[in-house]
Amino acid sequence: MPLQDLTPQLRTRLSRMEKAVGWFVFLATLLLLFGFGYYLYHLADQRGWFKIKAKFHTYVQSSAGLNVGEPVFIMGFAVGHITAIRPMPPNNPRGVRVEFEVDDPYFRYIWSRGSYVKVSPAGLLNQRQIEVTRGTNGYEVCVTQPITVFTNLSDLEEKVAAQPGQWQLSQEVYDEQSNLLFRAYTWLTASNLQRIAGLHLPFLRAYNNREADKHYIVASWHPRDHSYESFTPRDETTWLPAVETPPVADELQAMVEEAKAALPGILDLTNQLRAILNNSALVTSNLNVAIVAVHPVLTNANLLVAHLDSNVNPVLRNANLLVARLNTNVNPVLTNANLLVAHLDTNITASLVNLADITSNLNAQVQSNSNILSGISKTVTDADNLIQGIKRFWLIHYLFKNETKETNAPPPAPVLSPREQQENSQ
Repeated sequence: MPLQDLTPQLRTRLSRMEKAVGWFVFLATLLLLFGFGYYLYHLADQRGWFKIKAKFHTYVQSSAGLNVGEPVFIMGFAVGHITAIRPMPPNNPRGVRVEFEVDDPYFRYIWSRGSYVKVSPAGLLNQRQIEVTRGTNGYEVCVTQPITVFTNLSDLEEKVAAQPGQWQLSQEVYDEQSNLLFRAYTWLTASNLQRIAGLHLPFLRAYNNREADKHYIVASWHPRDHSYESFTPRDETTWLPAVETPPVADELQAMVEEAKAALPGILDLTNQLRAILNNSALVTSNLNVAIVAVHPVLTNANLLVAHLDSNVNPVLRNANLLVARLNTNVNPVLTNANLLVAHLDTNITASLVNLADITSNLNAQVQSNSNILSGISKTVTDADNLIQGIKRFWLIHYLFKNETKETNAPPPAPVLSPREQQENSQ
């Protein structure tokens, strides 16, 4: 039905519906564009498109296991990726040039001392990865502060006087004897500039600490020149030394070669082990025979021990009873013996005291009468003569008829051995 045939009310409603559909399509398109823009922003943020990137390069002997796009690590974090791998010219002693990027803020961990590229195995399939070590000393290799080169030192003096506490050195300053006077990042003052002016340097590099950093790398540290050099980040890269570990396949091949070289010695060793095992088997068989032969002896020994045990136990019990009885009987005896010894000690002490008194009295008598010994001796001699005379009297002579031996008879002859007797006879 043509639109002119519609009633005014229908035409009004249809125009309103067209406006609503138009607004809906417009809003849906805006939401779609916003979602697509957010997706692109999130993807760019994930891939580091908005981050500052520092470009580096290093040289390795082989590109095996390295591919463009693979991640670069610092302290275990994936901080960048490999951008290019290309061989060097034939006349160049370096093998392969590897270029990679490191995102902000991780390139600030790379310093002039302690930072190097470590190419190490990353798997068993001849894969390798690039890891940059964290710097420990020196200066940042890449910086985002603009470096200014002053050929006229008076211009720098004017800036330092106008902006005190803002300017720092971008190089190391040495004297005529190559002694280090000022390190990089030293704050510039009037006194420092006077000492530097006395060296008559052709130029001096410095930067303003208050000046805003660029969103890209503007200079890198050159160890040979002891200063920061400005460069174009799109065309130039910063060099880092590399420590390369051989691929796993090469190491396995070297291990195989060493195993092949050591294989004859291993075979000889296995032959010796086989001979030792054969001798051990023979020894064990002989030992089994000896054990079988000794088994009856061990059985008899066990029976003997059991028999001795059965006989010894009653003896031990009787001995214990006897010891107990002796202990019971001996205690009174010991008590009586102790009493007897004490009594004897008392009596002997008294007897010794009496004997001492007697001897003292006798000594006193002898000392007082010096002729008593001669008298006693004469009395003994007379008594002996009397007895001898009585023995010869005929009436009692028979009482002493058996005493024919002389008191001082000669001693008997000694008993000699047969050998000594034979020697004496000769």
